[in-house]
Amino acid sequence: MRACSFTGHRSIAPSHRDRIIPLTQRAIEYAYSEGCRDFYVGGALGFDTLAAREVIRFRMFHPDARLILLLPCMNQDERWSGSQRSAYEYILSSADEISYIAENYFDGCMRERNLRLAECADIVIAYVGRSRSGAAQTARMAESLGKKVYNLYPTLEEK
Repeated sequence: MRACSFTGHRSIAPSHRDRIIPLTQRAIEYAYSEGCRDFYVGGALGFDTLAAREVIRFRMFHPDARLILLLPCMNQDERWSGSQRSAYEYILSSADEISYIAENYFDGCMRERNLRLAECADIVIAYVGRSRSGAAQTARMAESLGKKVYNLYPTLEEK
């Protein structure tokens, strides 16, 4: 069985907000058509949350699709707002599987999570507009492992 991972920035550009959901939906459909049934999400705010919600929606029509959360640590949400935590709890409760890198945050747990996202995927769907970010790091790791990386950001930049 093939797998797809998501990686992206924690903030979505205002000019991208109205087009990123349909583009992400099409990317999920593409990955599914390529045989991906496991969809890995890193659990961060922003694009990760958006991707997880879209996989949950997609799964309503494709029950063989699985949402797998690959999280850096159990307490990653301790500094998040109430609304951010509510969205996170929904995603946690909807996941088919949850895996943690560590119980508590440590320097390097995010990098380890990023590496695992790259390693487990055949296809990576990215939202990367800056080269100095964890999302860009994940995309580079995946490319170095010979994985297909589809970056949605440039498409959203087109007018």
